[in-house]
Amino acid sequence: MGRERMLRSGADRRGTRPVRKANAVWEGGLKGGKGRVALGSGAFEGSYSFGSRFEEATGTNPEELIGAAHAGCFSMALAAGLERAGHAPKRVSTSEKIGEGFKITRIELATEAEVPGIDPAAFAEQARKAKEGCPVSQALAGTEIVLDARLAD
Repeated sequence: MGRERMLRSGADRRGTRPVRKANAVWEGGLKGGKGRVALGSGAFEGSYSFGSRFEEATGTNPEELIGAAHAGCFSMALAAGLERAGHAPKRVSTSEKIGEGFKITRIELATEAEVPGIDPAAFAEQARKAKEGCPVSQALAGTEIVLDARLAD
């Protein structure tokens, strides 16, 4: 595969990944303004406001988007680790609670996985490694991340 084709496919010989993009536009002041966020892939576009961030109004907010990114990244990292260890999962489901007041000081990551043939200790070790190795977890390293990892019944 030629270098030009490799770059178009999103990878080079060192295995680097493509740079991901997103954008946001805010119009107006803080409380009366409004904004839109969009993923560069086009997979999501949504509105956000003071109300959706600090109250219960309709729309998304930065913390929710971070939570979704982290839950997705962690789920993929856990699936990869389990597969490498010879225990390919059937399903990994992860949710996240993020934010307390104006600062993000704690993240609660909860995952449940259906993994045939794995014992609880080996699963817990893979979950711990996924939490440490997930690129989004690494980006959030200044925040306490609490993990509750369970095997599905």
